[in-house]
Amino acid sequence: MKTNNAITRRRWMLWGGLAAVAAVALLFALRKAPVEVDVAGVTRGRLAVTLDEEGETRVRERYVVSAPVAGRLRRIELEPGDLVQAKKTVVATFVPGDPALLDLRARGEVDARVGAARAAEQRTRAESDRARAQLALARSEHTRIRRLAESGVASQADLDRAKQNLDAAQSTLAAAERAAAGALQELRAAQSRALEVQSGQSGGGRLENLTLRSPIDGVVLRRLRESEAVVPAGEPLLEVGDPANLEIVADYLSADAVAMKPGMPVEIERWGGEKALSGRVRRVEPGGFLKISALGVEEQRVNVIIDFEDSRKAWAALGDGYRVEVRVVTWEGSDVVKVPGSALFRQGTGWAVFRVRGRGAELRSVDVGHRGELEAEVRSGLEPGDTVIVHPPEQLKPGLKVKPRSEAAPQNR
Repeated sequence: MKTNNAITRRRWMLWGGLAAVAAVALLFALRKAPVEVDVAGVTRGRLAVTLDEEGETRVRERYVVSAPVAGRLRRIELEPGDLVQAKKTVVATFVPGDPALLDLRARGEVDARVGAARAAEQRTRAESDRARAQLALARSEHTRIRRLAESGVASQADLDRAKQNLDAAQSTLAAAERAAAGALQELRAAQSRALEVQSGQSGGGRLENLTLRSPIDGVVLRRLRESEAVVPAGEPLLEVGDPANLEIVADYLSADAVAMKPGMPVEIERWGGEKALSGRVRRVEPGGFLKISALGVEEQRVNVIIDFEDSRKAWAALGDGYRVEVRVVTWEGSDVVKVPGSALFRQGTGWAVFRVRGRGAELRSVDVGHRGELEAEVRSGLEPGDTVIVHPPEQLKPGLKVKPRSEAAPQNR
């Protein structure tokens, strides 16, 4: 009898152990596996809010050399990129047409061209005088602000602005003087054409070959005509310009352009060099234009003109019509608590993130400030060193266990 009871107890103990093992296995099977997530750390550092767009370099002042009279153009030997010197390099040679064939309308066109060239020369001379007066005013203002800054009345920012205005006035004067020189050349060419027409009509003689010389020091940008051909008066032949005098033009949406002001810093990237270049907004054009996007959407765009701030040596490889990417910095902070923008999601009317707490996900409401392209400012709700979940999956809920894909990320415990 005692033997049977012992056997029965052993059987119950065996079945009980098997039941316990099965219960533990069932518990592990029913327990949800941790959700694998991507994580990132909350850091403190620089944050910049930028407006990004593709831009294009262009020579600030280009000159189009055109035929002053109708005639046979000789073959142009100059190639794009060839150096030219003002009033020395012959850029085109051609034989004028017979003046005896000119009718009254043609002679009227010559007189009108002289009048237009004279008006353009007077206008550019007036602009040069105005630029010279602006330079004198900017130089006087800079001297006054510098003295006030030395005495502690004016701030360094006021002195910097005065220096910037002085540099801009000097550049404007130089540009106006170059434009005036080009207009003077056009006037002389038109007057020469008028004299040749009068000489041909009065003497019945034949005009000699005409040579056109470069109006500036620079390079040939484009050769619009190459082979020998008969061309009408005013036919464009060459474009010349100074590649060291480059600027960038980028067309922005008008809604973005209203947030830009002259003097804002610009980051120039993907231009072909190893390092990003620095620039500054010089002008936001007051007039917009309609542009059809690649998706067929009508957009109102505005041209933003940007100057290089780096030395010519840094961007010497750039030429006219090169593609770049520009980032106009509209706001910048150097000591900002920031979080990846991909970790943020809407919660009602505010923002929230999932913070990794121990091995679980914790829902945190955050106050978001400025937002950059990839990161956003966090004013409250997170601290540097916290770990947040980026691109949180839909099945993620507060309290669920998570498993970071990158175990090297720091975690709060």
